[in-house]
Amino acid sequence: MGTAACHQVPIMSSRRVSGHSEAGTGPKGAAKLIDEGGGHVVLLARHEQRGTEALAKLGEEGSRFYKLDVSDSAKARETVDKIFEEVPGVNILINCAGVISTKKFDEIDDAEWRRVIDINLTGTFTMMSAVYPHFKAAHTGSIVNVSSVAGKIGGGLLGTAAYASSKAGVNGLTKAVAKEGGKFGIRTNAVCPSLTLTGMTSILSDENSKRIIAGIPLGRATRASEPA
Repeated sequence: MGTAACHQVPIMSSRRVSGHSEAGTGPKGAAKLIDEGGGHVVLLARHEQRGTEALAKLGEEGSRFYKLDVSDSAKARETVDKIFEEVPGVNILINCAGVISTKKFDEIDDAEWRRVIDINLTGTFTMMSAVYPHFKAAHTGSIVNVSSVAGKIGGGLLGTAAYASSKAGVNGLTKAVAKEGGKFGIRTNAVCPSLTLTGMTSILSDENSKRIIAGIPLGRATRASEPA
């Protein structure tokens, strides 16, 4: 069985799955699938109300919610250690945390750059590094990072320079940890969807959304449940 955690939500699970999630791609769908599969879900999110509402919808006695902002690395590691103490069998981490940036390169200041990199890339690294020793000791575990096609093509369709750079970093980090962690039974993968219907992408104008969809073979945006 697995327990999962999801950011922004991370999700952690003891199918157990653990995850951290808030408004990004598929955290609710992933949590629902884990729950329906007999696993327990650990939700982590900055907003307590969203986290508790999501947990209530699961209706699973063994699932839990922890309030966490992954940009606080010390608190994140402390919280993950606490989860492994309180929830036995956690063996999945789903990193769904994310923010988008649509500012043009010459409009990106240091604050905007740090905001995007801190949440999308550093937050992903923090959660991965927090669970890694636990997975290594157990010689099993699965890490799933929600990235973006922007990290592969350099943005332009969804997100601009800061966003694309953060997701390209997630892709590189995922590949590197997959190589290092494989011998310890740790599987590390990333999914790279295009435009996905979430609260985060709702800021895009209709014009930009239509332009992105025009380049998608299915002719529509991805539903948040599909990457899950």
